[in-house]
Amino acid sequence: MVNIAIAGGSGQVSQEILDALLASKKHTITILSRKGAPTVLGRSDIHWKTVDYDNKLSLVDALRGVHTVLSFIQLLSDPGQKSQRNLIDASIAAGVKRFSPSEYGSKGTVDMSWWEGKEKIREYLEEVNAGGQPGLFLNYLAYPHKTSKHVDPLQSVFDFENKRAILVEDHEDAIMTLTTVADLAAVIARAAEYEGKWPKRGGICGNRMTFSEVIELGGRIRGKKLIGPQSQSAQSRIADDDYLGEPFSIDKVSIKDLEAGDLKTSWNLEAVHKAVSDEQASSLLKAVSIGILLSSTKGAWDISNEWNELLPDFKFTQADDFLGAVWEGKL
Repeated sequence: MVNIAIAGGSGQVSQEILDALLASKKHTITILSRKGAPTVLGRSDIHWKTVDYDNKLSLVDALRGVHTVLSFIQLLSDPGQKSQRNLIDASIAAGVKRFSPSEYGSKGTVDMSWWEGKEKIREYLEEVNAGGQPGLFLNYLAYPHKTSKHVDPLQSVFDFENKRAILVEDHEDAIMTLTTVADLAAVIARAAEYEGKWPKRGGICGNRMTFSEVIELGGRIRGKKLIGPQSQSAQSRIADDDYLGEPFSIDKVSIKDLEAGDLKTSWNLEAVHKAVSDEQASSLLKAVSIGILLSSTKGAWDISNEWNELLPDFKFTQADDFLGAVWEGKL
């Protein structure tokens, strides 16, 4: 039994992980929130503590007896990462054994200004255990279909709906790690009960694919079904002899243009996270596309596999199975 505190527990990813932790029935869960507990919390196995992230002493008191802290503090709403820094300091002072920062993305943040706070926190932590890095959520390739309970569908540079993608010239073999939200939640839940030492860099690698491999997979999955008997499995659904491959439309961009802030493509992302204001949406979506593309050429999405090695019996969801099931029968 592990006493776990979750900071920022109302977010979409944190809700997915909270569900996985509760399903294990092995932990005591405390939600740290700036707001009071909901009138109807709906669960007797969740405790609620109202905290002031500007008051380190009160944070220390709130964290006494806690073994593991999982932070999901929204980076865009925490200028200078003051709240998360204070939470880290308070965790150390309170004797917390493990701290997982608000990560859950790429291993590097170069060229991704909206995530620069992650790098600051990584540097600040140094000797404290880091959390999970799953790469890009595989669920986003199912857009606009919702494939998880809490995380809303968002677009990426791989647009399976419209059979198109964006590539950086001469970097078709850049690596993208794709992991489902459910697998991330399950691994974090397993990590919470792991008795050994947490790795400083907690890579979670569901699928390691090149950009060209992702696009090739998309072409097979979104291709036209040949006349024949109904396939019985996701693997047969996307087999070459079952489908007429339908190549994606590819927009190729240059590093020079991207570094200049120019995204010369025929389309751009449109779906935006709820935490982003309407005023920020257009510029941020452009920055996200540019950032993902540029950072991919520098290995930011080539995630390590520390948790894969520590949990060798865990079976990750494969991209072909997952996406084949999502897109089967859809035009």
